Amino acid sequence: MSLELSILGSGSSGNASILRTPLGSILIDAGLGPRTVAKRLQNSGATIADVRAVVLTHLDSDHFSCNWVNTFAANGVRVFVHASREDDLRRSARECSQFSAFDPLISPFDGPFEPLPGVTFDPIALPHDREGSHGYVVSYDGVSLGFATDLGRVPTSLVERFAGTDLVAIESNYDSQMQLASGRPPFLQHRIMGGRGHLSNVQALAAVKAIFARCAQLARPLPAHVVLLHRSRQCNCPDLLRALFSTDGRIAARLTLADPFTPTAWLAPAKREPLPGEQLSLHFA
Repeated sequence: MSLELSILGSGSSGNASILRTPLGSILIDAGLGPRTVAKRLQNSGATIADVRAVVLTHLDSDHFSCNWVNTFAANGVRVFVHASREDDLRRSARECSQFSAFDPLISPFDGPFEPLPGVTFDPIALPHDREGSHGYVVSYDGVSLGFATDLGRVPTSLVERFAGTDLVAIESNYDSQMQLASGRPPFLQHRIMGGRGHLSNVQALAAVKAIFARCAQLARPLPAHVVLLHRSRQCNCPDLLRALFSTDGRIAARLTLADPFTPTAWLAPAKREPLPGEQLSLHFA
């Protein structure tokens, strides 16, 4: 085993993913509470006790729950958050009974960092609401994955940096027609669709195709998995997603839809060489 990823839950009701390494496990976001995570890890071969570090994309309540503070404090689990949000994290956790033990575990970053020895997280600033969010390229032992959720638009830098990763996990939050017909107030629709909220299905598909095209230009293999994150329960549906992304056979063969309530299987972004003829076919896809 090098790296394995399971999305424990992804959506407005809470987000948490677990990255398993030979050195221990890392939570990416902690928007599901400890009891929920423990239940979803049953029969997975991993437990909360295996978690050695937490990496946050941002501090929205569906990505970080203060219910974790006492658990992290009791187990000495470091929590990595962008330096611009360090004080916000501290304020949100201050009322917890174990805050004094939790406070030294807050680990701000402003560049690449290693939550565990040799496991590198290289952050990518993403446009999301006023404070922004962060995606990551995660690397260990020659294997890498790209992870990006809660982004209103796709920065050019994300396509460049995700090209050549062995797994791509990216938000595909809403179908535009369903969003417009949802009856949500105009200010909320504008927040979601205005370029600093969430990524639509069409935008997500365009991003994945751009990553594949860049892989072709660089003569790199395609990622083994494409994982779609943060699906809206009101303004999206799995059938729409599968139909849209399956218009590209290369994506259809690699596609996993994250679910708000059911964890994915372990996804192993194993490094591989291009299949015979794959790079040729990519250039003309």
